[in-house]
Amino acid sequence: MTTKTGAMDLESVPGVGAKTAERLRALDDPADALERGDVAAVASAPGISTGRAARIVRGAIRARHDDPGGFLATDRAREVYESVLSLLRERAVTTYGERRLETLYPSVVGSRIEEVAALAERAREREPTPDVLDALADVEPIAQPSDVRVRERCVATADAETYAAAKEAFPELSVEVVDDARGLADLARGYASVVALDEAFAGVAVEGDVTVDPQAFEHPAEHVPERPLAFFATNRASLRAAIRVHRRAGLDAPVDLDALESGLSALAADGSVTGDEEVERLSTAVDDLDAAVSMAESVANDRLREAIEERDVTIEGADLLSLVERGAGVDSLLSRELSEEYAAAVAAAREHVADALSLRDDEAELAAQLFGDEPTYPVERREEALGRLREELVAERDRRTAKRKRELAGRLAELREGAAALVREALELDVELAISRFCRDFDCTPAERGGTGFDIEGGRSPLLDVPFDEVEPVDYGVEGVALLSGVNSGGKTSTLDLVAVVVVLAHMGLPVPAERARVPAVEELHYYAKTQGTLDAGAFESTLRDFAALTRGADAKCVLVDELESITEPGASAKIVAGILEELHGAGATGVFVSHLAGEIRDAADYDVDVDGIRAVGLEDGELVVERSPEKGRLARSTPELIVEKLASESDDGGFYEDLLEKF
Repeated sequence: MTTKTGAMDLESVPGVGAKTAERLRALDDPADALERGDVAAVASAPGISTGRAARIVRGAIRARHDDPGGFLATDRAREVYESVLSLLRERAVTTYGERRLETLYPSVVGSRIEEVAALAERAREREPTPDVLDALADVEPIAQPSDVRVRERCVATADAETYAAAKEAFPELSVEVVDDARGLADLARGYASVVALDEAFAGVAVEGDVTVDPQAFEHPAEHVPERPLAFFATNRASLRAAIRVHRRAGLDAPVDLDALESGLSALAADGSVTGDEEVERLSTAVDDLDAAVSMAESVANDRLREAIEERDVTIEGADLLSLVERGAGVDSLLSRELSEEYAAAVAAAREHVADALSLRDDEAELAAQLFGDEPTYPVERREEALGRLREELVAERDRRTAKRKRELAGRLAELREGAAALVREALELDVELAISRFCRDFDCTPAERGGTGFDIEGGRSPLLDVPFDEVEPVDYGVEGVALLSGVNSGGKTSTLDLVAVVVVLAHMGLPVPAERARVPAVEELHYYAKTQGTLDAGAFESTLRDFAALTRGADAKCVLVDELESITEPGASAKIVAGILEELHGAGATGVFVSHLAGEIRDAADYDVDVDGIRAVGLEDGELVVERSPEKGRLARSTPELIVEKLASESDDGGFYEDLLEKF
């Protein structure tokens, strides 16, 4: 099989014009997505719906196999295909599976049929267990986060070419141009961290968080950890479901499942890192700082107030005069009389802050500066010390968070390709399981293709409005073109449907609902449904033109026609159908014509037309009883004949009915 690779001309794909091709080029590798038949990837291109993506992928498949298409030549043939496709899609769990199944179609090209047949063979070996199907329900195609933006960090360069490359390589960051170390220092004052891309900045001493890394392009996750973290956070639910699918189905995974699961467990839905107790402690300390300090003030003041209320302070006149002369106030009095009580109150306040915020020793030393040693009442915080403590806690939290983000991003970045493949494989498993369920539900087996005519053993149509296990199996084979006769409601149309279903599925490369089947390798399926009422002159003429065209190249066609005689008067229609049969027979076509005028058509034809019949056994309680499998060489009896026969057998004076019966 010859395939086209990355050099594919997108506009050579059927149904892809210049505008659609431009949209597809927005993908990382559109040719690879089309080659894989990845409907989800194609649908991620701007302005392309999943339905449109399925049609594009189907067109790419046709282009890859040089498939001319056109197998479904009539409306009824297309209806049968859509019905079969619907039965397949109903058995998919994911929306992706439904869309991917839409890329299956009947083909005339052996390589395409064999490609799908190989897929179907793998699918038939799959076991669609409830736990796997349950896990598949949560698998969604990989989504690319589009709103990742980091404002507190930038990259800097003095080179124009490096600037252009950085704009493309780091779309999440601001890219700044600097001329010298002074410009770099200015950036460091405006951003929390700066990554300098030029070797020339190595060794330059600049205040602030500045990293010089000329190789930053080679490991972007280190400087933009938000990129892989956003990817995994966005797809976290789907990745976890894909992990469950692989484990429950016993599939070989393209990534270390334990490592991926561990990484995902440390990631929150918003892309932040979870599970780090130190980060959580610092975050809680920052959030609770003001409340803890306010409570500490209350603790100190409550203790000091109690001490004052319980203490009798006596001041002699000379001492009081001395205090007044010095302009001293209550603080001086506290310092002289209640210094120990004040120290104890402040110690309690400091201890409360340290305990409430779970501060480390070095942080507790900073917290101790919140309250001065000099007695004062009421006890109040030192705002400058509070600001320093807040800055230290925030800085330490951010440093720790950034470190954890870089560590986790580094671990996950290595798993990204395998993680995406994990989801793709889970989604493709859904496609295989849908085919497996279809084959199991309708007892399907692979059909043989080739030769002339068709032969079906134990076939059951899945299109009937009854439970499949109640459908009677049908054996039917035709070489060349045959007439199929039978009573009304005897199963002629459902037999045609069965033949159409088998032919369509076999040319899709899928197993068919029969114990055994052989179909001709035809290029077109022409299925004409029953016409409702006699056609007017214009429509009649158009129908004759259609059948005239049908007879050309008929050896590559399978023709199924349901009661064509209804297009005009019975006498004329028998002659017309006979003429069509003669042309199709002479051209070597395969086909079945259902008709109530089989005897008249046979008499009008200039060759010995094969006439098959669905034999009616009789009437039981007013219900028709038939043998569903057509019998070769039998002209089936009509419903009126059966009724007259029944009346003749039941009548004491059956002369009238017996005379009528002799007319048949």
